[in-house]
Amino acid sequence: MRELFRTLPLMCAVLLVPVLPFLFFGGQFEEWVQDLEDNPPPRAATAGLVVGLLATDILLPVPSSVVSALAGYVLGWWRATLATWIGMNLGAAIGFALARRWGRPLALWFSKEEDLERMRHVSDVYGPAVLALARAVPVFAEASVLIVGIHGLPWRRFLPAVLLSNLGIALAYSAFGDWAKENQWLPLALGVAIALPILAAAAAQRLLPKK
Repeated sequence: MRELFRTLPLMCAVLLVPVLPFLFFGGQFEEWVQDLEDNPPPRAATAGLVVGLLATDILLPVPSSVVSALAGYVLGWWRATLATWIGMNLGAAIGFALARRWGRPLALWFSKEEDLERMRHVSDVYGPAVLALARAVPVFAEASVLIVGIHGLPWRRFLPAVLLSNLGIALAYSAFGDWAKENQWLPLALGVAIALPILAAAAAQRLLPKK
């Protein structure tokens, strides 16, 4: 019961994520959506922007779920899936290569010591499967890539887990964004795209070992 009350404020905050912006900026948001529909950006430029943003996810706090959902809204599900998948793979590969080359000191520039230690314990138990398990969880997705890079995991074991898990995530959020366009529910889609990763990260903080 005590854990429930400790978690309740976070749950309430997450549930308000899709509501508050629409209440305060509903008019401007509707105008932006209408302009997006009336004057859609070039698909090639949008796809390139999606790839570029997600490729820097290991270095910058890019909300990949929101980017993917918006890509689905603008590009349609299969183009968005492809662009998102390529960008996520590039970001993971960059972080992995940097961690393999420069090790833990560099990894600590991009992730906290506590998060790396948690991922190390999970990696010791599950091996490369930790990459697939953590891909949809903010912070821990990056930390898992860095920790297996520090341990010198071979590329042939790194790539299959990352490629497959990223494909599932890219497809899910892109299809959700495309569905939101068909039903004119973009605010709901963006709210869910924000809330789900927050809840996943909060759950991981509580469930993963700290030592």
